[in-house]
Amino acid sequence: MKTRYIHHNILVWILVILVWFIPLSGCKKMLDTLPDNRAQLDSPDKVSQLLTSAYPSEDYITFCESMTDNAADRGYKTVYNNPILNDNPYRFTDYASTDGGAVDTYWNACYRAIAAANQALQACNTAKNQADYSAYRGEALITRAYSHFMLVSLFAKTYDPATAATDLGIPYVTTPEKTLYQTYDRKTVAYVYDMIDKDLTEGIPLLNDNAYKVPVYRFTKIAAHAFATRFYLFKKQYNKVVEHANLAFPNNIGSYLRPWNSSYLALSDAAKAAIYTSSTEKANLLLATTGSTWFIGWQNYRYGLNASIQSQIYNQPNVTGGSWADKAVGYGSSGEMMGINKWRGNFVNITPAIGNYYIYIPLLSAEEVLFNKAEASVMQGDNATAITDLNTYLSTRITGYNATVNHLTTDKVTTYYKTADVKQALINTILDFKRVEFMQEGLRWFDILRYHLPVTHIDENKRQFVLTANDPRRVLQIPQTAQTAGNLAENPR
Repeated sequence: MKTRYIHHNILVWILVILVWFIPLSGCKKMLDTLPDNRAQLDSPDKVSQLLTSAYPSEDYITFCESMTDNAADRGYKTVYNNPILNDNPYRFTDYASTDGGAVDTYWNACYRAIAAANQALQACNTAKNQADYSAYRGEALITRAYSHFMLVSLFAKTYDPATAATDLGIPYVTTPEKTLYQTYDRKTVAYVYDMIDKDLTEGIPLLNDNAYKVPVYRFTKIAAHAFATRFYLFKKQYNKVVEHANLAFPNNIGSYLRPWNSSYLALSDAAKAAIYTSSTEKANLLLATTGSTWFIGWQNYRYGLNASIQSQIYNQPNVTGGSWADKAVGYGSSGEMMGINKWRGNFVNITPAIGNYYIYIPLLSAEEVLFNKAEASVMQGDNATAITDLNTYLSTRITGYNATVNHLTTDKVTTYYKTADVKQALINTILDFKRVEFMQEGLRWFDILRYHLPVTHIDENKRQFVLTANDPRRVLQIPQTAQTAGNLAENPR
């Protein structure tokens, strides 16, 4: 395997800058002590503060959503001033950009998060009173696993037990960098999955929810188990999906689901956006603050949910015979700008005229855990449990829900999907429910990857861009900076 390089240790740069600006006079005395005592991770509280940087600080929604079958031509010019963030993913075309919402930006954000996790782990492992650091060691392991999982899911082939041992993965970084350019191997997908599994297994028992002031922004026990359900679903270890789902919600998961067909119905758009990504919303198991203009882009990009796709998904009776309460609607005068107002935008000023946009993203939710468990149950032949969980979900989503009329059954799903194969009909049901639930959140892309679903996009010039079941463009391109400066091999096209 060829030796690879990665450059992502911002801590090194911080130290370089600190030294660079020390005045030459009195230099020796100043260098006798650390220029900033926060660089010494000598207390659990300081490690905890560092770990707030161990979560990716950029969004994946912008490019993921543009690549899905949720996106189509809306017929109007992009209003937002950087259309390449939407146009190129829609056309499945590689591009370079350092703007929020770009592929390259997300890659770098994940490796920055990994660097912070590894720095925290080193402090935990070398502390004299290691028991005091136990919870943060667990968090560091889980955050490291999460970022590597997102990277391997997007920048390598989707896990397949038959090929994972030979499919090229991404570098799995486990130690803080000591030099500006650290040597790594880009090993296999199987290796990356084994390392994620190891970090998860070791990290979860160490977590302590009482270690956090605002737990929803950190990996609590419930959030870690939720992440485990996603990971093991990708790995096709369905018994572990069910195990972790039950550990996340040993009792009634229904009380954690968003009340779309009850209290949400009375909310204004602004109030809905405020609650959807709120830390008080029980459905949000892990929230992240990310640099993003998505709360502008979902309405203003040319390629997104349009009237035709909205009608296909929402305007026909679903498999229950009912209609969705969480329904995408139209915005603007064109009639093509469709969506659900989930996003509450924020702006941090650098100067009165310059600043950065950011949004809160639900990285993990109660709804996803329910779906992951239902899918795993179907894969294990336990259709009854899957249907029970899906009916719990429907009770919060169908307008005017009636347990008798809208109850999901095997007969309903096989009739609706015109197949005698109950397993396939239930999988189709779950995928369609997830498409509605996570509309404009980017998660549809991961189901497209797992099930090799084809996607066809048509642009304003009527040109077709077809992503076939095994198209190599399903694997995102390694950023050019990593290829050039880091000597990382590009993904084939």
